Amino acid sequence: MKLLILGHTIPEPTTTAAGSRMLQLIALFQEEGYTIHFATSALQNPRSVDLNSIDVTLDIIQLNHSSFDSYITDLGPDVVLYDRFVIEEHYGWRVAQCCPSALRILDTEDLHFLRKARELSIKSSGDLSLVDLYTDASKREIASIMRCDLSLIISSYEMNLLTETFCISNSILHYLPFMLEESPKFPELKSFDEREGFMTIGNLFHAPNIDSVLYLKKYIWPEIRKQLPTVRLSIYGNYAPQQINELHNEKEGFLIKGWASSVKEVMSAAKVCLAPLRFGAGLKGKLFDAMIYGVPVVTTSIGGEGLYGDKKLEFLANTTEEFIQLSVSLYNSESLWEKNQGIGLQVLKDNYLKSYHAPKFKNLISTLMNSIDVHRTQNFMGQVLQHQTMQATRYMSKWIEEKNK
Repeated sequence: MKLLILGHTIPEPTTTAAGSRMLQLIALFQEEGYTIHFATSALQNPRSVDLNSIDVTLDIIQLNHSSFDSYITDLGPDVVLYDRFVIEEHYGWRVAQCCPSALRILDTEDLHFLRKARELSIKSSGDLSLVDLYTDASKREIASIMRCDLSLIISSYEMNLLTETFCISNSILHYLPFMLEESPKFPELKSFDEREGFMTIGNLFHAPNIDSVLYLKKYIWPEIRKQLPTVRLSIYGNYAPQQINELHNEKEGFLIKGWASSVKEVMSAAKVCLAPLRFGAGLKGKLFDAMIYGVPVVTTSIGGEGLYGDKKLEFLANTTEEFIQLSVSLYNSESLWEKNQGIGLQVLKDNYLKSYHAPKFKNLISTLMNSIDVHRTQNFMGQVLQHQTMQATRYMSKWIEEKNK
């Protein structure tokens, strides 16, 4: 069996949660004996994973070029996985035309239209209650979901949004969050007294993370620093723009540290992780990692969305004042800190073990492979969208190809 992954970028597991997620998906298919090709038009960079080292063939392809048709026809994949909906928009019609029997899967990563709508709402009004979900972006992404045989959804909140608000059938959606091989254990984690300082981490090319750091600098950190005048905040992340690098200030204890080669090392050393995320979507990789490495978190409802299951949380703050007070209290109180750490570890055990999620996913893929025609018949609107989109994107792509000659 062959799996073709059409990638937006070459995975960067040490930089982005999306990169780690992709490696987890690759591992699931390899466990089922699949030969895997990863095709992309993106360039490698120093943070890109060496795909050959994990027995994945890297193929460089061209956008809007008929050479892709020959490539995929010769490869003959049994399953095609799109990394984000924009990749399905680029290649979906070609895949459907050249390999009509291949199972088509979309890994959404997060719902891009939800993140963008929230960003627009925050920047225009500062009020997420005014968010408009019914945008051109949502129509594009939901159309992509419906054209595929299956879409992987990383957040339980987003599963509910798609099924309840947009009335998308559960039959073409599958909840597959981050997964852990096994639960972390208390004895392996550093204690309250062995840690010091605040930290935050994230891809600093990502708009929610940029906004979070700016918000920390302007509103949150000055007030925390007044109450804890010797404590420092370390900010880790790759691709920081100039406006972020310029925030570095030793005197204020506001430290832009850049890329962290070991998330485990920096998180295990910190006492508290701060994540004042005002918009975003999906599961937040930094908060997942924080639970793994036993560093308690203060975040927002957006930050914790879909992540903590049914746990009643005391460390979600939705005003600046609440965020500041929770941060200081968590830093000063060993009992509160240990309670927060314990909740995180329990959440991991209850919700994110691979031993629970992997078999369900593998069984679903096997079932769909054996009944793809029946499955597609039940998703007739998806076939309609596939037919109409194929006509529009095919001629647009051919026009671009001619223009580029």
